[in-house]
Amino acid sequence: MGCGFGKSEPQLKKCDRVSISVPAATAIRAALLIQRWYRQYVARLEMRRRCTWNIFQSIEYAGEQDQIKLYNFFGFLMDHFTPASSERNLISHIFRENEICRDTEWERYFCYKSVEVPDSYTGPHLTFPMTFCGVSKLVEAFKHKQQLHARYVLQLLGETWRLLRILANINHVSTCPTKEITICGDLHGHLEDLLLIFYKNGLPSSEKPYVFNGDFVDRGKNSLEILLILFGFLLVYPNDVHLNRGNHEDHIVNLRYGFTKEVLGKYRMHGKKILKLLQKIFSWLPLATMIDHKVLIVHGGISDTTDLDTIAKVDRHKYVSALRPPKPTHHAVNGSKTVNNNNTEDGGLVGGRRRVYSLTHHGSARAQRHDPPRRSLHNLPMSSQLNWSVEEELKRRRRLVGFDQSYGEVQKSDPDSDPESGETAETNEDEWKQIVDMLWSDPMPQNGCVPNEVRGGGCYWGPDVTEEVLGRHNLQLLIRSHECKQDGYEFCHNRRVLTIFSASNYYEVGSNRGAYIRMGPDLVPHFIQYQASRTSRELTLRQSVGWTERSALRALREQLFVHKSDLISAFQEFDPNNTGLISLRDWASATENVLKLGLPWRVLRSQLVNNTQYGMVNYQQWIRELSITEPKLEISDTSILETMYKNHSNLETIFRIIDTDHSGLISFEEFRQTWKLLCSHLKMEISDEAITNLAQSIDFNKDGSIDINEFMEAFRLVDLSAHT
Repeated sequence: MGCGFGKSEPQLKKCDRVSISVPAATAIRAALLIQRWYRQYVARLEMRRRCTWNIFQSIEYAGEQDQIKLYNFFGFLMDHFTPASSERNLISHIFRENEICRDTEWERYFCYKSVEVPDSYTGPHLTFPMTFCGVSKLVEAFKHKQQLHARYVLQLLGETWRLLRILANINHVSTCPTKEITICGDLHGHLEDLLLIFYKNGLPSSEKPYVFNGDFVDRGKNSLEILLILFGFLLVYPNDVHLNRGNHEDHIVNLRYGFTKEVLGKYRMHGKKILKLLQKIFSWLPLATMIDHKVLIVHGGISDTTDLDTIAKVDRHKYVSALRPPKPTHHAVNGSKTVNNNNTEDGGLVGGRRRVYSLTHHGSARAQRHDPPRRSLHNLPMSSQLNWSVEEELKRRRRLVGFDQSYGEVQKSDPDSDPESGETAETNEDEWKQIVDMLWSDPMPQNGCVPNEVRGGGCYWGPDVTEEVLGRHNLQLLIRSHECKQDGYEFCHNRRVLTIFSASNYYEVGSNRGAYIRMGPDLVPHFIQYQASRTSRELTLRQSVGWTERSALRALREQLFVHKSDLISAFQEFDPNNTGLISLRDWASATENVLKLGLPWRVLRSQLVNNTQYGMVNYQQWIRELSITEPKLEISDTSILETMYKNHSNLETIFRIIDTDHSGLISFEEFRQTWKLLCSHLKMEISDEAITNLAQSIDFNKDGSIDINEFMEAFRLVDLSAHT
């Protein structure tokens, strides 16, 4: 027995060795297959996420282009039409920068003392001078969705304006071993993000200094609350809370992106005064912050002409809107003042979205040598701008718009005028360019400095420009915001440029994280990321990508739908025999030619086109299947509907400009003038009869006036696929 047992033991061990080795090899092969599958799965998700991101960003930048083109058109009217002309009077008030704000008149107009707080008011009560306790109570009140009374709003804003006036253009901050500086990027009205930052990082104080890098307002629903909180902490800790101006701290931009509407909705009686006061406050916000003379923080970026010495000396409050330079004081032949020659109609009336003229930047000589020439609003000489007959063009435009035939000549400078006035104008223009570049520019991976034709303002600057500007000013890092990043932050230019973005879920729930920076004496940035929405935190990667993808495709389908007539015309060019079919390649080419969004249409085809036959698209059927519902209004003129859809935001902007008393109501005549302005901007004609029929169809209570919000909501498109 013992011998038999001894012989069987090594056999068992041999068997054990075999049974172990076979599953191990299988497990390794299985692990490799799973790893390969997972990498492909993640890669596909990443491709979908990037595609989704491109859709959101392209539509966002197209909107910014439209904003700048429309404003340039208004500038053209202001520059070239006589002061008495009716269309000029419609928009002239948005260009007046200091009509009220003259020392004692300013104080009298914005005086809060006449505004009484009723006994029924249950919101927070503020005492001045502001204290930490007072601002903390304000934060708690806003957290519980309470509203601050207009008296306190005006008083807080007035105190903020007085403080900002004594601040320098560039804030200087010093670090010390006992405290870190916190740097936040765009918030865009996302109060939940600001509250989360305060929860995680602590409230601003002398021991916890903060830098907020602009774009506090627009897009989100709580822009005013964010401003009031930040201004409150600024008043309590003026040496430890620093606010930079962003491109959205601009009353013209606010007309389009929601802040104006938000203020007027929350403060119907005193909203106009609040907006006027904020308009001046925005113009007094500092332009940059410097940490230990080594780290520069600006909202947008730099260009090859950026000079911090010039920025430090700029009279920043002159630039109430960075979209338009201040008027130089040239003397004209007839004794009146001419306006800046650079705001021509070119930037405002060019067709297409993806490529428009940059608001200011002409690019470096190096960039111009290697790239096709790009026109920019400020680098066109006057002679080239006026080769066409100005009088004929103005007559044609006035006939097109339907206004009277009185028009003014384009005024030219008197050659006998003071020669120093030209130097002053040139200086003002250079200052304006630098400010616009700081507020609107974006980095690019290639060397050089070229016009930012995607946004329509500022420039794209490369790593060589970063090295030159930082080297010239002995800096080691540039921190900027202005661009939404999926992780909330992103390095570029050999880690010399850092983008920080603090509004999470910017495009859609789950679309991006927010982030902020902590920086100590070593000047090394440390990042804290977050998601303000609990829903987004609970989503898996696949769910998050799917959610944002569906939202992006809805927005894209709306863009396709509002351009359906243009798309059909473009498709028919590829279908000379009227078969109703075109190739996928032609479909993608025609779609890009119409929308000019720069998207990978062939990649998106599977999500936009349901049925194809042998690689051909039935484009008529595809247009019908976009699943967009239109308003149920009896309007015979379909062209006016399509114009409405395409220019929904532009039309709302013009409405709010014409609504000078901010009542939210406009008369039939103002409605007609709005459409005439839009038609002139778009170089198209719509009859008075069609406009009248449209006005009557939406005058629901037949009182002869139109509610702006109801009108815009009535024409809001709805994607039916989102509800199926």
